[in-house]
Amino acid sequence: MVGAAAEEGADYVGLVFFPKSPRCLTLAEGVGLSQAARGRIGTVAVLVDPDDALIDQVTAMVHPDLLQLHGSETPERVAAIKARSGLPVMKAIPVANAADTAAAAAYRGIADQILFDAKVDAGVTLPGGNGVAFDWRALKSVKAPFALSGGLTPDTVGEAIALTGASLVDVSSGVERSPGVKDVNLVRRFIQAAKSAAAQARAKAS
Repeated sequence: MVGAAAEEGADYVGLVFFPKSPRCLTLAEGVGLSQAARGRIGTVAVLVDPDDALIDQVTAMVHPDLLQLHGSETPERVAAIKARSGLPVMKAIPVANAADTAAAAAYRGIADQILFDAKVDAGVTLPGGNGVAFDWRALKSVKAPFALSGGLTPDTVGEAIALTGASLVDVSSGVERSPGVKDVNLVRRFIQAAKSAAAQARAKAS
């Protein structure tokens, strides 16, 4: 799957280190995928409220290009993780409506990127990767650059980019044939659709 993403020109592949996720990797698996990606495509380590020990292990062994923090990390914790790892950090902000986007302000200047994802219902164990979308109109007043996730598929990503102006899109369940199992054809279709929509957006802006 790393090869397909690289061939289609994706910016990153995500490596999940969260035990409750069906996509969770062992550190050894993460090392292998990171080595396969190196020089071809960037890698993002996806972490949920990680402790310092996990941060140290992932940065020292996997050598990701970026950390995505998908838990309840405070701005202070994000700053500490960024300083400890020496890596750029993306912070996920859960969104159900436009008011939720205000939470991103506290991370501006601390996180290198902001990712808006669908807010999950109480009791759901996964903070992301649930295949749930939110009303993209909630991002109407948010200025790019930002990343977008939440229920995106090859059939919806073009509309999502057109409506929000997202500069980066993140997909997981939308390119799977079963939880944790990626479908190479869906991966290719998604990347192609995203790149086409981004090109159209740039053409309109010029």
